[in-house]
Amino acid sequence: MNVPLPPPGQLAHQSIGEFGTEAGASISEASIAYRRWGELRGDPHGANNVLLVEHALTGDSNAAEWWCEAIGPGKALDTDHWCVISTNALGSCYGSTGPASTHPDGRAWGSRFPAVSIRDMVNAERAALEHIGITHVHAVLGGSMGGARTLEWTLLHPDRVSYACVIAVSARASAWQIGIQDAQISAVTGDPDWLGGDYYGTGRSPAAGLAAARRIAHLTYRGELEIDERFGTSAQPGENPLGPYRDRDQRFAVQSYLDHQGRKLAERFDAGCYVTLTDALNRHDVGRGRGGLNKALASSRVPTMVVGVDTDILYPFHQQEHLSRNLGDLLAMSKLSSPVGHDAFLVEARPMDIVLRKFVSLIG
Repeated sequence: MNVPLPPPGQLAHQSIGEFGTEAGASISEASIAYRRWGELRGDPHGANNVLLVEHALTGDSNAAEWWCEAIGPGKALDTDHWCVISTNALGSCYGSTGPASTHPDGRAWGSRFPAVSIRDMVNAERAALEHIGITHVHAVLGGSMGGARTLEWTLLHPDRVSYACVIAVSARASAWQIGIQDAQISAVTGDPDWLGGDYYGTGRSPAAGLAAARRIAHLTYRGELEIDERFGTSAQPGENPLGPYRDRDQRFAVQSYLDHQGRKLAERFDAGCYVTLTDALNRHDVGRGRGGLNKALASSRVPTMVVGVDTDILYPFHQQEHLSRNLGDLLAMSKLSSPVGHDAFLVEARPMDIVLRKFVSLIG
């Protein structure tokens, strides 16, 4: 059966019409952006070679770029064998409908864009795939927010996915995660240029608030050992943080590094979308409405591989151990040993290659 897919790597958009959220709101004329690599083989409604790759919080559908060591000919997710599809999450700013998108009335959605959950992202993605002509995928995989989406795929639509690989995430947001993520949200919404979320078209932008949020977040993405080994108490070259008065322009090297990370995100990402997606992570709880965490996990019948990072501060390894102990059909469990922390699944190419090749060998 022929399914019309865009050329490899090319961004495409799929309208899904009126979309109702889990909490009862409505998004009119919703659209999901996506890309694909490799040729679709098999039955789009049954056995096929589709791997659905889910991005993290500020990622996009260009998975072959942000996971460049993993996706491509001859790589772990070999596009000579697999058809890799990656969508942009509902609420993001890289092509799918979100706060920065144009409302049907011609203005930006802004504060009118409703809160969304991880389940909403998955249901919007499922609707997009259905409109494209694909109702079943061989496997879903992703890390961090992408791991949360993957986990929800196995519980929301177990008949539509054969295998899953859940990386560096938990079964629900912990109180600590909600707290640290709320601090990030507050950094954005406390910026005077936030304007209640309706700064679009005003010539103003809460870039400073977004940069501050990223500085907080980045410390949770990297391991304490790695940060200390890289920077220690060194001063930024040419600056003196030990002067007689505190001066924000006189920084430790780690401060300069975090400032750089904040500026980079503010230049490429939308603050309203950052708030929306971070709030979605706070709402993550697979046990909600399913009798609690362990009952929900035990009900899973999709063979699932779980992967964690031993130095992850944001999603500590004990949370992946909890998943592995309670999932109804555990395919395998892997630990990445790395000083990098949470981001290891994105930056540790060699160990992730081993993990992904193991996953692929298990799913055929």
